[in-house]
Amino acid sequence: MWIGTLFALAAGLVWGLVFVAPLLLPAYPALLLSCARYLAFGLIALPLAWLDRTRLFELTRKDWLEAFKLSVVGNLLYYLCLAAAIQRAGGPLPTMIIGTLPVVIAIASNLRDARRDGRLPWRRLAPSLLLIAAGIGCVNQVELAALRTDREAELGRYAVGAALAIAAVACWTWYPIRNADWLRAHAGRSPRAWATAQGLATLPLAALGFGLFWVWSANTASEFAPPFGPTPILFVGLMFSIGLLASWFGTLCWNEASQRLPTSLVGQLIVFETLAALAYAFMLRGQLPGPLTLAGIALLVAGVLWALRVRPEPLAGVGHAN
Repeated sequence: MWIGTLFALAAGLVWGLVFVAPLLLPAYPALLLSCARYLAFGLIALPLAWLDRTRLFELTRKDWLEAFKLSVVGNLLYYLCLAAAIQRAGGPLPTMIIGTLPVVIAIASNLRDARRDGRLPWRRLAPSLLLIAAGIGCVNQVELAALRTDREAELGRYAVGAALAIAAVACWTWYPIRNADWLRAHAGRSPRAWATAQGLATLPLAALGFGLFWVWSANTASEFAPPFGPTPILFVGLMFSIGLLASWFGTLCWNEASQRLPTSLVGQLIVFETLAALAYAFMLRGQLPGPLTLAGIALLVAGVLWALRVRPEPLAGVGHAN
């Protein structure tokens, strides 16, 4: 239980970095950021694939198709929506909406996977969900108040950003549940090899997207300078850093956590990503969080600790059926 939680914590810490890149690269389109990030992930996965070649050869065509689906939805589409949301609404609003993932995933997986993982009783699960929701609400209240004082804020732009963030939530509600399905069905397989497989599956589509954007920029009146834009060193450095840390290492840690913990509990531990993203945002701003934000963070942590005390209960009759 605690080893799985530490893996989820490590994944959250590196995943929080993905919220920073669109803020540091505001001139770069979200589509380019998504394709470049996963192009870097795929290139990083190539030498790793050689190390895991024996285990990768064990994957069937069906497994590779599943890796491709997970990569498209949980990688490319998710980060496209998230990066576009951050560029339109700033860091706080998308972080607020993405912060609902622990509650959304916990509810979805508890409804869907009770027969496999056991049922986390709603009565015992409710306090942790309420604490997490209250913590997110406190943090969101502070961020929304700051948005209301911004005279240059465009409500329409923020609304589009909110809609894109909701789409990102939908992508990343589907991804961990579907990913856990494969990992639980293949308990003897290496989580590291599965993370590498997803990187390899993403590579062709990411390379195609990056190439098409490059060609489009070179043959239109776009002011964007292909292939690496106005700050190439920062762009390339960030993309490879995020590709290695957030995409490969984060996926590896998440796979390790998913094999050790019930899906409904793993879903709540995504709260670590929200905490990390908020911490990085305040570091980027050069500000310390206020009292209400700190209270929200404390509630989030309390909700996670409460959730760790809840144990799944097998459904009546399931054990006899096996």
